[in-house]
Amino acid sequence: MPVLVEQQLLKGGAFLANECAVEEMFTPEDFTEEHRMIAETTRRFVDNEVTPRIAQLEQHDWRLARDLVRHAAELGLIGANIPAAYGGLGLNHTSGALIAENTGRCTSFAATCCVQTGVGLWPIIHFGTEAARLNYLPRIASGELITAYALTEAMAGSDALAARATARLSEDGTHYILNGEKVFVTNGGLADVFVVFAKVDGGELTTFIVEAQEGVTRGVEERKLGVRGSSTTSLVLTDAKVPRENLLGEAGMGDKIAFGILNLGRCKLGAICVGAMKLMLEQATRYARERKQFGRSISSFGAIRAKLAEMTIRTWVAESMVYRTLGLIEGGIGAIDSNDEKDSGAWLRVMEEYAAECSIVKVAVSEYCNYVADEMVQIHGGYGCLADYPAERAYRDSRLNRIGEGTNEINRLLISSRLIKSATRECPPFADDARPLSYEGTLLRKAKTAALTSLRMAAQMNKLALSEQQAIMMGIADIIIDTYAMESAILRTQKACAPPSYADMTQVFCADAMQRIEASLKNTISAIDGRGPLAVRQRIAKAIQF
Repeated sequence: MPVLVEQQLLKGGAFLANECAVEEMFTPEDFTEEHRMIAETTRRFVDNEVTPRIAQLEQHDWRLARDLVRHAAELGLIGANIPAAYGGLGLNHTSGALIAENTGRCTSFAATCCVQTGVGLWPIIHFGTEAARLNYLPRIASGELITAYALTEAMAGSDALAARATARLSEDGTHYILNGEKVFVTNGGLADVFVVFAKVDGGELTTFIVEAQEGVTRGVEERKLGVRGSSTTSLVLTDAKVPRENLLGEAGMGDKIAFGILNLGRCKLGAICVGAMKLMLEQATRYARERKQFGRSISSFGAIRAKLAEMTIRTWVAESMVYRTLGLIEGGIGAIDSNDEKDSGAWLRVMEEYAAECSIVKVAVSEYCNYVADEMVQIHGGYGCLADYPAERAYRDSRLNRIGEGTNEINRLLISSRLIKSATRECPPFADDARPLSYEGTLLRKAKTAALTSLRMAAQMNKLALSEQQAIMMGIADIIIDTYAMESAILRTQKACAPPSYADMTQVFCADAMQRIEASLKNTISAIDGRGPLAVRQRIAKAIQF
């Protein structure tokens, strides 16, 4: 198993009120040779075997999708995170993220593959009975079984706990009987095994492994804006029988399992976005070099060069944030006592510890990805709107990222609400920094002060009504997100024996981020005082009675 650099275990959210040491941050420069081989194997597979067949996948050729998953499994890409005892390779989550990043070069396949290796798999690894693990994990690792994750319902999207699907134990106690309907089930049209959430006797949310069988009906394929080469259907359960040993965790643990799995899924989504961004940057750069206007390549024009530079900066910062957060998660998992390695509760506590960082990655990187896709279309001009060119598909595919794994609005609220306890802390006086980027370090300390100040004001003035102050809380989240991004860029540059471009990208990003932070802080303070654009928007909405 690849080993990460040793680092002191950091508390989730600690970055806001503490100075993070350079050696505490995991970066892409810390990848082992095995990490790089896994990434290269995945990239070659996707570019040579998957991308040339995207038109067939978008025509819903699910037999081809299954064949590609099996081929990926032969390369070890499906069972990478499955323990060796169950037919996998037993690699760490960083290896899994590198696989996700490189499948992100074909977003539709990334959706299929990353449910198979992520949210449709992790609950079985961490919460399945030994019998369930032995039954399902080897066949998932080989690609024989395709997995899906069924949480969302028509009336229970962001409010997952409002789910209406029910489960009741049979009279003889041998199995559960499930009824209900799920929507937006990725892999729904081809899955053999579903991770399903339902309420036992209408009570607390509980998680089950449900096989495709009588009483399990798939809906028609949804006609989607993007990611058309992945299957998305509804799932109807009508007295579906589930063996008791297919209960995941304990009855009533469904909410903890769902949120723990989603936290890691958000970080993995960030990795997928990074892979998509790198490909978009490659394609946009190649087109800009080849496209001639006014007798020369458009890549020589200042406006186009500025666009490509900003696309590069956001891609690099996104990569820094993703692998920094994975380093924190790996550190947390590594700190679990060896006697508790099979303790699912310990794994959940790690996922909970870094929930804010995972949400930060999800929001920031999905929005950077949208930006890169939009600029890719712009660089292509009119051709960017034609389906014969890659920009059109990339633009459509990137839009889903801001909705999947919890909308960016919900994740912003999670960030600020989880870090509200930081409001009681003071930003400590940091030592003078003689390393490179000392000015950017000063900006970072100002950013942390802005984040803590806005959290403190929100906590003091709205103690009993934070849930009713969503616009303010989302504004605070934006400050926190930019702060985390700035620090990730600064630490990566200071740690690496980096080319000058690292420092250049960090300086540009920090300067722009600080302007956003200052604007967000002003808006937040004025809104708390009942003034400014945020407060006015709230009054308009109230007057119109939305």
